[in-house]
Amino acid sequence: MRKNLVAAGTSILMMGASAYAQGIQITPAGSTPTRLGAAQNFNGHVAVDMLAAGESGKHGSVGMVDFAPGARTAWHTHPVGQLLVVTDGMGWVQEEGRARREIKAGDVVWIEAGVKHWHGAAQNNGMRHLAIAYVKDGKSADWKELVSDDQYNAR
Repeated sequence: MRKNLVAAGTSILMMGASAYAQGIQITPAGSTPTRLGAAQNFNGHVAVDMLAAGESGKHGSVGMVDFAPGARTAWHTHPVGQLLVVTDGMGWVQEEGRARREIKAGDVVWIEAGVKHWHGAAQNNGMRHLAIAYVKDGKSADWKELVSDDQYNAR
């Protein structure tokens, strides 16, 4: 009788664990390669760690992005907007036609859908942020031209 109870208990636990595993998927830290930012989308040295588990990449993109001093994105827009969470350092964000704004560790930035902008590290400081953008019609970003040094250095 005791063996049957143990077997039944083990079976129930295994079924529960199996159902749990199907609903939650984990991508272990360090299991995806760090990529250098593509030259057509970034100026300077930028390292990107795309973060996704299971099929989450179908709904949006999440990246931990490290900018060396002076590095930045190209001008770009997002079809559903973008959320930046600055985790380290100091940088700038700029909406086209407006002055650049300082961002630093702890700041959270929301960029509305369709707003042409760039973001990156300050001239003498590196910056790291988590960048979250949702997918619409298969795209999370629409990349434009690179930010020139004159645009980057303008206040």
